[in-house]
Amino acid sequence: VIVGQSSVQRCSATVNFIEKEFPFFPVTVNDKSLHEHFQKVAGDILGANNIIKDMQPLMGSEDFAFFAEQIPAFYCFVGMKNESLGPLQPSHSPSFIVNEDVLPIGAVLQASLATRYLLELHPNSPSSAGKVHDEL
Repeated sequence: VIVGQSSVQRCSATVNFIEKEFPFFPVTVNDKSLHEHFQKVAGDILGANNIIKDMQPLMGSEDFAFFAEQIPAFYCFVGMKNESLGPLQPSHSPSFIVNEDVLPIGAVLQASLATRYLLELHPNSPSSAGKVHDEL
């Protein structure tokens, strides 16, 4: 595009992404075992029919991918579509309306994912053995 536009303006242009100094965002890839954990927990809470299991890849970038390169990670979306609020707008649009009715569901899902992760996947953790300090 830039080279084409420069020729229209009778000049030249080059593109340098300075990739070494400013690397591109890596691809966000979910850890397989965490994906399976999510499917199980979310299925128990929401019902298996309410989970989109194979979402099409997106071309957006997400800085969460840098974390996922270092530790097992899982990234998901909580659906907010509500026909009574009008058509769903892109999340970075000034017209985007948050469906606040969904926020408690997202909170329950996050808490359940963390709790069951510790209880089921790390049963020997201090919290599972009752060795916790919950006072302030």
